[in-house]
Amino acid sequence: MILVTGGAGFIGANFVLDWLAQSDEPVLNLDKLTYAGNLENLASLQGDPRHVFVQGDIADSALVARLLTEHRPRAVINFAAESHVDRSIHGPEDFIQTNIVGTFRLLEAVRAYWGGLDEAGKAAFRFLHVSTDEVYGSLAPTDPAFTETHRYEPNSPYSASKAASDHLVRAYHHTYGLPVLTTNCSNNYGPYHFPEKLIPLMIVNALAGKPLPVYGDGMQIRDWLYVRDHCSAIRRVLVAGKLGEVYNVGGWNEKPNIEIVQTLCALLDELRPRADGKSYREQISYVKDRPGHDRRYAIDARKLEKELGWKPAETFETGIRKTVQWYLDHADWVAHVQSGAYRDWVQKQYA
Repeated sequence: MILVTGGAGFIGANFVLDWLAQSDEPVLNLDKLTYAGNLENLASLQGDPRHVFVQGDIADSALVARLLTEHRPRAVINFAAESHVDRSIHGPEDFIQTNIVGTFRLLEAVRAYWGGLDEAGKAAFRFLHVSTDEVYGSLAPTDPAFTETHRYEPNSPYSASKAASDHLVRAYHHTYGLPVLTTNCSNNYGPYHFPEKLIPLMIVNALAGKPLPVYGDGMQIRDWLYVRDHCSAIRRVLVAGKLGEVYNVGGWNEKPNIEIVQTLCALLDELRPRADGKSYREQISYVKDRPGHDRRYAIDARKLEKELGWKPAETFETGIRKTVQWYLDHADWVAHVQSGAYRDWVQKQYA
């Protein structure tokens, strides 16, 4: 069995679904079910004995210790995190509590559990920490992409809290010998993405006839990674990654935000045309840029390809088409996640 934390969120749920589609090894799924954790993401696993869901917090040391003792996982994959820059600007404390305190308490519980294993169990065990490229800061237009040795320069409360968690994971390997692996990924997109992030927000707003809010000049550049490619990378690192090492996971798809929005509009014009025959591009609206908005992220994923033989299966063109089609086919899922709290947030952020 493996323990997945944050396995009802966007990337975590995709990982759990992907894992059980390819393996009969059971998953113990621990998720706090905050606003972005959604059991509907896992509806297809209802009644599947390979999936054991527990609602709980990684910062609950007693709960985590009990789950480790009862289920004896051979690996822990830590997705649990507060992960939205805008929310971290408005309310950083949740990010400190989950991403720093939560990761610390999870590491402590795992260290105690790992310490009690026999030598074979210790040697086989892995703790894989899923992180972000945002810990590296921002790049100028001509700078080389982030490598695993790039200096950490986080610029938001979110990225600072993730940087702290990465440092804790590293320290627990070097100080205690805990067998850890860390992945730092670029911007993910795909099914089950909570519509506060750029791509799902644009799709949802476009279909609802609402403005498509683009920060500043829209020229912030990101590297885009299809979520199921990310899942395959994590599986590969779990199997073959060198202990204590960091692996950057990217899609080799650097694009400015405004190009992403325009691509989404073109796909929607094709797949779900507006009733009035006009383009969704007419809904694009430029809004005030957010504080400290990083201009460019870019991931150099050559280490992962060279050492472990991984590279993404999807191009941006194939992945984004699959993503748009998924949202068109899952209107009920979108409607259910757009609660009153979600509407209040969007109004506050983009008014």
